[in-house]
Parts: sequence; structure tokens; C-alpha cells
Amino acid sequence: MRNILFWAVILATGVVYLTMVLWSLPEISRQAGGLQPFDLRPRGYSIEEARAFLAALGEPGRVFYRTVQHRLDLVFPGLLALSLSLGYFRLAPRRWAVVLSLVVIAGACLDWAENAAVAGLLAASEPEDAAILAASRLTVLKSGAATIGFVALLGLLLRAGWARWGRGAANRGG
Repeated sequence: MRNILFWAVILATGVVYLTMVLWSLPEISRQAGGLQPFDLRPRGYSIEEARAFLAALGEPGRVFYRTVQHRLDLVFPGLLALSLSLGYFRLAPRRWAVVLSLVVIAGACLDWAENAAVAGLLAASEPEDAAILAASRLTVLKSGAATIGFVALLGLLLRAGWARWGRGAANRGG
């Protein structure tokens, strides 16, 4: 049963992620004349870049971002944190799994905070500079937590693969 739950969470995370990457985020970019949505700017954005994006996006794009994208991005951070955490608990000692899980849970919280900040930017006719900078900082922090989470999982997967390969080589006598 635990394996079924694990793979169901992974599948749900993948479906939501692919929906965003293949449909909603490209649609936002298209509506903004090719400019990247805030979510896809891991190094953040300047006040000028944010204002240019919002001007290019227009009202229909703002509505799409606030509704479709933010509905998808309401469930994605939690699913991602759960997926990564389940992976950590399968691959790492319990103490490390807890620490890494806390990092990705913090990342999910930062993502939700970023969504709220971006929703404020999208709703405002002329967002304040401080609001833009706060949203940008949240984007950077969210991206950093996600990077740590993915790098940790990759390291754990490589470690597990190396151990498995080593056991296989020992069993083969080589």
C-alpha cells in the first residue's frame, strides 16, 4: 500500500507539473509577448522587469495567471514537498530525511507566499516597488529551496545507485 501511495503522489506531482510547464506557463508567456512569468525567474526580477512583464501581459493574461496558473500552483508546492519527502525517507537516514523534508516544506511555504505576492502584483494597476521586490525575493528563496531539495534527492539517488552497483559487482566476483 505504501508503494501505491508513493507512486500516486509522484504521478500527481508529475501531472500538475507537466500541465504547468506544457500549458499554463507557456500560455502566460505567450500572452506577455514572450516574456517569462514570475515563477520562471529563479534569480528574481527587477522593478523594471516586473513592470514590463505586467504591461505586456494585459488584463486577460493577468486573469489567466491569477486563476488557472495559481490554482495549479496551489496544489503543486505541497505535492512536490510530499514527493521529495517520501523520496528522502526511502533513501536517507531518518534524521537527514527530516531535515531535508523541512527544507522542501519551507520551499512549499515560500512558493505559496510567492503566489500571494504575485497575485497582489497582478491585481494592482500600479504595484508598489516594495511589493515587487518582496515578490522577487520570495521567488529567489523558493527557487533556492527547490534547488537544495532536488540536488539532495539526486545525491541520494546516486548514492543508492552506487551502493546497489557495488553490491552487484561484489556478487559477480568483480
